Amino acid sequence: MQYMLLINEDESIYEGDEGAKRMEATLAGHMALAQKWAEKGVAFSGERLKPGNTATTIRWDHGSHALHDGPFAETHEELGGFYIIDVDSLDDALEWAKQIPVPGKGAVEVRPVWPMEE
Repeated sequence: MQYMLLINEDESIYEGDEGAKRMEATLAGHMALAQKWAEKGVAFSGERLKPGNTATTIRWDHGSHALHDGPFAETHEELGGFYIIDVDSLDDALEWAKQIPVPGKGAVEVRPVWPMEE
């Protein structure tokens, strides 16, 4: 079953000189996790997203919509990237999600993918 792992993090942690080092370490952690998935035969895909200030959100209200600059969530955390992995169970997805590097505060939402044919 496929699970989407939505990575929310505080983008401010990557600001300044220390932020650049933290970004480099975080990216190395992601590459290490991708290597583990490859070694274990876990099918996966994913992408990194541009910062939240580049997002445009469409909000619907009973049939009408409006465009807003910025991400949907009004928090200090932004959707930073995602993975889709194909594993046997939610427990397996949670175990892999716990290994995603998230420096500082953040969250990883694990959600089953609903196939289009269902």
